[in-house]
Amino acid sequence: MSSRRSRVSEEEINRLVSKLQSLLPETRQRGAGRASAAKLLKETCNYIRSLNRDVDDLSDRLSAIMATMDSSSAEAEMVRSLLRS
Repeated sequence: MSSRRSRVSEEEINRLVSKLQSLLPETRQRGAGRASAAKLLKETCNYIRSLNRDVDDLSDRLSAIMATMDSSSAEAEMVRSLLRS
């Protein structure tokens, strides 16, 4: 494939950077100021790492809760049904 076909236009990059900027909480709070693409990508990586830590923490907490429940209780069944959906 030629490098000409695989290149993304500057306009497309700007559109994608703007879209990404609108998804990140920190950049939405800052307002309309435009961050560099490199800084935005770094913030995105940090945000994803933070989300992964949150998921791990919630998973650990849920495991601890489930370990203390009677597996046949209504509460345990409710948790299982929430996890299935």
